[in-house]
Amino acid sequence: MKTIILCGGTGTRLREETEFKPKPMIKIGGVPILIHIMNHYAYYGHKEFILCLGYKSEMIKEYFLNLSKLNNDFEMNISNGQITCLKKCINYDYKIIFAETGEVTPTAERITMVSKYLDEDLFMITYGDGVSTVNINKLINFHKKQEVKFKTHVTISTVHPSSKYGKVKSDKNNLIKEFSEKPVLDDYINGGFMVFNRNGIKYLKKGEMLEESLTRMTKSKRVSQFKHDGFWHSMDTMKDVEELNKLWEKEKPWAIWEN
Repeated sequence: MKTIILCGGTGTRLREETEFKPKPMIKIGGVPILIHIMNHYAYYGHKEFILCLGYKSEMIKEYFLNLSKLNNDFEMNISNGQITCLKKCINYDYKIIFAETGEVTPTAERITMVSKYLDEDLFMITYGDGVSTVNINKLINFHKKQEVKFKTHVTISTVHPSSKYGKVKSDKNNLIKEFSEKPVLDDYINGGFMVFNRNGIKYLKKGEMLEESLTRMTKSKRVSQFKHDGFWHSMDTMKDVEELNKLWEKEKPWAIWEN
């Protein structure tokens, strides 16, 4: 099953990094967050990807075109340019379609532009800036059951966000008795990691963001939620980048492919 990864945005809230590179190429643990996302899907056996490219797309293309040369030992015959790999140091066996979808194209329209590359009734979509421990195969199985029972077209993984502010509890005398730094909230939000069927594409409109399309679909009861109560973290600001790198150094909570 193919996975569409939305990689074309400008990442304006991460201007310190995205002024020089596209957001999915920001490194966590020494490699782009895009690789973390692809490794997650590959762990569950899904190794075919469609990258919806836009802003600074050439950097994503160059990274993958040079990945083998930069990470493997190789011999080069200068006279004819022939390159022979001597020692393979990377084990990625992914198939990737690099699709140019424009620098300012809304996300729903990007998906419709690459739908011609889909050859199965089901496919997946996610954003190029979030990591989690969502069980992809359980998500797919849940979607299939919802599709049969309720005729839904889309299943989104819903997650608990963390507050950006400290939470306090006090007693009747207004004395603070508990302070929580960035507590996980009880509410659910769309965490990406979605499953679509082909009927869902019909709801996607030109010039529209994916969230707008999903809002319209909910009115027809075509969207299900797959609740994920485990780890999830988006990368929206420099603080998020720093926090993800710290987590990678300490425990790598989302790196299920390493555990």
